[in-house]
Amino acid sequence: MQLSALKGDITQQDVDAIVNAANTALAGGGGVDGAIHRAAGAEQLHAACRALGGCDTGDARATPGFHLKARWIIHAVGPVWRGGDFAEDELLASCYRRSLEVADELGARSIAFPAISTGVYGFPKDRAARIAVQTIRSATTSVDDVRLVAFDDTTLELYRDLGVSIPD
Repeated sequence: MQLSALKGDITQQDVDAIVNAANTALAGGGGVDGAIHRAAGAEQLHAACRALGGCDTGDARATPGFHLKARWIIHAVGPVWRGGDFAEDELLASCYRRSLEVADELGARSIAFPAISTGVYGFPKDRAARIAVQTIRSATTSVDDVRLVAFDDTTLELYRDLGVSIPD
């Protein structure tokens, strides 16, 4: 598996699946979630998400990608940071693991992840980056190309510091 990181817009990634940092209702929202809903086609994606009936924290579910380059959207529900004493690390790791499992079930060979839970959910970026990289590196998956798409330079540098390759 090739693991790389880049700064960019996850909705523009030409991969089989992108991961959405979703809420439990899969209802769309702000940040990455809102951007993915707008780019995919909000009406179609909202209908597909409603049909799934929600998703538990730490789990992941898939919908079509609709108007995205990606064929699928894997909606992963990360934990809200509450100080680290409420299984936040384990739930975040589960998001990455479950997303790769769903990608395998779909037959996806490439996937792009945002920095799950680091926006309005308040997960510390350095801790989240470490969990993401460790979980992905230890996963057994048939996905060949895993991309960590950073929204900002700080997150990209955290991935670089963890030894993730940054393509030119």
